[in-house]
Amino acid sequence: MSYPLERVRSDFPLLAREVNGQPLAYLDSAASAQKPQTVIDRELDFYRHGYAAVHRGIHTLSAEATQQMEAVRAQVASFINAASAEEIVFVKGTTEGINLVANSFGRHLLAAGDSIIITEMEHHANIVPWQMLAQERGIELRVWPLQPDGTLDQAQLPHLIDASTRLLAIAQISNVLGTVNPLSDIIPVAKAAGLKVLVDGAQAVMHQRVDVRALDCDFYAFSGHKLYGPSGIGILYGKQALLEQMPPWEGGGAMIQQVSLTAGTTFAAPPWRFEAGSPNSAGIMGLGAAIEYVNDLGLEAIHDYEQSLMHYALEALQQVPALKIYGPAARAGVIAFNLGEHHAYDVGSFLDQYGIAIRTGHHCAMPLMAFYGVPSMCRASLALYNTQEEVDRLVAGLQRIQRLLG
Repeated sequence: MSYPLERVRSDFPLLAREVNGQPLAYLDSAASAQKPQTVIDRELDFYRHGYAAVHRGIHTLSAEATQQMEAVRAQVASFINAASAEEIVFVKGTTEGINLVANSFGRHLLAAGDSIIITEMEHHANIVPWQMLAQERGIELRVWPLQPDGTLDQAQLPHLIDASTRLLAIAQISNVLGTVNPLSDIIPVAKAAGLKVLVDGAQAVMHQRVDVRALDCDFYAFSGHKLYGPSGIGILYGKQALLEQMPPWEGGGAMIQQVSLTAGTTFAAPPWRFEAGSPNSAGIMGLGAAIEYVNDLGLEAIHDYEQSLMHYALEALQQVPALKIYGPAARAGVIAFNLGEHHAYDVGSFLDQYGIAIRTGHHCAMPLMAFYGVPSMCRASLALYNTQEEVDRLVAGLQRIQRLLG
């Protein structure tokens, strides 16, 4: 069965607009993906016909909203093959999920003299929380260095691990290079040495099927807005036994069993002890609709189509002289590049005049920029709704910039 590209594009209303008099070519989904009508409708329907505070009341609207929220929790658990819905914590996004682990697991289960391993390709969200924890607790942060092709040398990992090492925090797919880290090879090495493993899955869940039990990771975080869902909602998966050991990070309503001004507070069981305050309930409903959308289309079909488009794009970009592409040949989702000596911001601004939206800057990965010795890069990201014609327009736009600017 052929990939239903025309139907898919029609599902995303924003793709029909023009920018600067040109049809929009949206090549920035790795930053934030567009939303299908089903996601938009699900959020609107909840606000129009079903909105109420969840876990707060016994009246019909509250009970219905709570039931729907918990149904999405179970849906997410099935989506990533968690053992139970109780292993799914609703957070604002990947960043909050990682910060939750750093501030709960990190502060209370790690100690001075322990060490944590991160990689040189990580997004700032998987660097800065660990730096803050390391400084506060006297923990050593060890960096798994990149190779020139943007991959990790797996032979180096055992040399980074010793008796003090407690955690490996690693991206499944690089948000800049598109490097797909071979977690099925990496995680067993870490687990054999007794490490816990946190996976930043922000750039992975939309491109391939994720099975947290097959990976045997301890934590897995991702964001709804990159999965064609709403902003402000994300997921932290944690193994049940670990979540039960972890204290709350934030205090407030909904995460307590009992509060006494004299006897103190006892907390709810996980995952609810990590969900203080009123949740983004409409965002949760929208995330459920986004998961339904990609499941209906089929993650295998999405993966195959996107890989075919990636191969086409990498071949087509060879037609642009002086274009430097960063990262490995085998990649997912993104292509990072620079055009000769032209600053990435200038290239992005010119392309925008032709209706082509790409990302420019350091991509919240300054250590990776330093590794390649550049202040910034251009990044084009490919998603389930992008086309070969949009790739052709990107190539033509880059060629036009070269002709105009030399």
